Amino acid sequence: MDGKILVEELLAYAKAHLSLDPLDAPWLKNRLLAALSLDGATATAVDTAYVAALDVPDTLTEKLRAYARERDLCEEGYEAIFATEVMGLLTPPPSAINALFEKKKAEEGLDAAVSWFYSLCIHNDYIQKTAISRNMEWEYRDGDNTLEITVNLSKPEKSNKEIAKLLSAPKQTEKYPACALCQENEGYEGTLTHPARGNLRTLSLTMGGEAWFVQYSPYAYYREHCIAISRAHTPMKVDATTPRKLLDFVDAFPHYFIGSNAALPIVGGSILNHEHYQGGGALLPMQKAPVERAYAVPSYPTVKLGRLSWYNSALRLESRDRAALEAVAVRVIEAWRDFSAPEVGILAASEGVPHNTLSPIARRVGDSYVMDMILRNNRTSEEYPEGIYHAHPEYHNVKKEGIGLIEAMGRFILPGRLKTQLAAIADILSGAAPYDAAALRTEGHPLGVHAAMIASLVAEHGTALTAAEAEAAVRTRVNRVCAAILDNTAVFKRDEAGLAAFERFLTLVTNA
Repeated sequence: MDGKILVEELLAYAKAHLSLDPLDAPWLKNRLLAALSLDGATATAVDTAYVAALDVPDTLTEKLRAYARERDLCEEGYEAIFATEVMGLLTPPPSAINALFEKKKAEEGLDAAVSWFYSLCIHNDYIQKTAISRNMEWEYRDGDNTLEITVNLSKPEKSNKEIAKLLSAPKQTEKYPACALCQENEGYEGTLTHPARGNLRTLSLTMGGEAWFVQYSPYAYYREHCIAISRAHTPMKVDATTPRKLLDFVDAFPHYFIGSNAALPIVGGSILNHEHYQGGGALLPMQKAPVERAYAVPSYPTVKLGRLSWYNSALRLESRDRAALEAVAVRVIEAWRDFSAPEVGILAASEGVPHNTLSPIARRVGDSYVMDMILRNNRTSEEYPEGIYHAHPEYHNVKKEGIGLIEAMGRFILPGRLKTQLAAIADILSGAAPYDAAALRTEGHPLGVHAAMIASLVAEHGTALTAAEAEAAVRTRVNRVCAAILDNTAVFKRDEAGLAAFERFLTLVTNA
């Protein structure tokens, strides 16, 4: 491969897609020559016209990985890190990104500025658009609500060689960056144990009077999936300061929603040691759910309060009066923190350890502010050691991981293993593969985790379905499991005792 031609292609790509300032072009060319271990001679008559039409940089990043292997520019297994570092060279530095964003916002409007930044994060290979497109996705209409089901196939699996290298990789005595969310990730080269972030770029933002920043998720779960992150490496919390921060975000990005994961294990997100929120340009299923019962808040008559017609226990606040909505949201947070209803299994704390927490989600609808609030509790028991309000054991074959903010809102992120497993189950239902109940229960069988579900499906449908019928039957079962998991997460069950306890809680909120 001719490295000098590759340099010209990279320069043309940066001009076309990454806002390369002409004043920086000679500097960038020299940095690329150095990165690719080339002398200063220039390639001539290079046709770079094709790079302007690239929607994603995959062609160039694959060339970079191949070139690195061919010329021994990095150790085996580090080719992706090398390519990411070069894509980071092509991308303007953080200060320039923020300046360009503000300039575009002033001249063309917020929507144009956000679209530019989002496109840049795709074109510099931070947002993995091609990988994301591999995810399986479908919808499940369930009465008045619709669930979104995805099977996550986007994150690459480590090869055996990479896994072996991890064993011999030098161990850091002091973790840097401290976690995957810290601002220090911006521009970090990466290691076998920490992702390369040479191409990460962020936007600065003030929320709740504190310094935060916004970036996109490299493996997005939905449209324009972004993350707002505190500059301080402090633990997740949901308290009286949270609503103000969320509302500051939607004032800055009124076309995005933003929500906080609960701040306790089991019912929280996967990263609890760094305060952050998730948002984006999608409208998730719970946000489309109707209010099934409205309540007056006498001390704040401009605020509408409603109980959602949704699987788990959720409220909706709506008002044009931001201050009033924030005050009621704080009231909900503080009332739920101390609320117990032993008759339905809800304990605010045990032996001084808190169990109650919640997930607030803010958005703008025209001139109004809307905040949905999902009540959560992380108690465990002998029957449910992994969480009373977590997915129950009979559903762990489909989803055992925590049910965080996004899934509690009705968009399920199911493990990638299900792609082949569900197809194999469909083969049994269509007769393309034999059904052997005893074999399924032997240790190590690839479908063993699904043995009970397969037995139930065979009892219901037999083993002579068409291929299409078999696939539909399997998906229908997965759909029902996802709905049942959301039912599991409801702190107030939709029975007489649960609804009575819910009413008692809402009385505390409305009459405070």
